Amino acid sequence: MLLRPGLENKEYAFMFPHLDKLIHFTIFFLLGFFYKSRFPKTIFLYFFLILVSYALLTEILQDIMKLGRSLEVLDAVADTVGLSFSYYIYNRYEKFQNRI
Repeated sequence: MLLRPGLENKEYAFMFPHLDKLIHFTIFFLLGFFYKSRFPKTIFLYFFLILVSYALLTEILQDIMKLGRSLEVLDAVADTVGLSFSYYIYNRYEKFQNRI
């Protein structure tokens, strides 16, 4: 999904500027949350290195493959923020579950 050819953000009525950043944030938030739920004992350093490496690799491949997508630093930032937020939310969720 991250490597398929891109579409302009003006093709549908619900699209708005920088929608792609929100999509990147959401995809990597979900990826990070599900990764952490599958591997709950993973420390932040390993979690961050593995998933940020994946995010950077997809950005680089978008540029190399020349399929209508390009490397954007702000996409990588949105990916990283999504991953960081997912780690935080998962830890809050885990603490809430332990209280019950």
